[in-house]
Amino acid sequence: MGGSIELRVSQQVDDWLNWLPRWRPGTHRGRSRLCRTCFGSPVIAAAGLATDVPHAVQHALAMRLKHLIDAEVDEFTETHLPLLLREIRLNEERKQAALTYRPAEGLDPAYTGLDLDPPAMPDAPYLFTFAELARPEASVALPVDPLPLTVEEKAAIRAEVTRADEHAALVGGRVCAELSRHRERMRSAVTEFAEPWVLALLADLDTALDSPLWPRGP
Repeated sequence: MGGSIELRVSQQVDDWLNWLPRWRPGTHRGRSRLCRTCFGSPVIAAAGLATDVPHAVQHALAMRLKHLIDAEVDEFTETHLPLLLREIRLNEERKQAALTYRPAEGLDPAYTGLDLDPPAMPDAPYLFTFAELARPEASVALPVDPLPLTVEEKAAIRAEVTRADEHAALVGGRVCAELSRHRERMRSAVTEFAEPWVLALLADLDTALDSPLWPRGP
């Protein structure tokens, strides 16, 4: 990826700001568990979006910056960590051989990492789920595993993993520092484009709960 981290963060924020006016709250599904990407994320905290912001809005930003950090770490790995790079490529070959279809790949950052299959409706006919389509076929021949690693090679790979983690933390810190510079315009965009939809949903909920058929108090 070209350009400095500061420039790339600014570009990702611009992309997110361009996407936000098109966001609409989802009504087909409630989350059954916390999102590991967004809950407690230092990126979301640095952006000033940790509270009173819909999860989908947080997630769209968090995934854009996660991709940025991952790309930076991948570049560092390719340049400085040959043993770790070899193991990553071998693992990718196994995954490629095991899966004939990957529905989660190639999604827009706003949808990356989210559940693909909504809860089934009780009366809906059953067809298939994306999770089932992504299961490996039993008849696919997997690549032959290389020779077992020696003790020295394992130690060297662990050392490279540590270096990769340290580099990821370094890049993440720089991303958060730069992201905080854009906090004001991101909060303004949330106030302008996201909050009216949330308020409208709350108004609809209040109307639905205030049924004329319910008994009134004295």
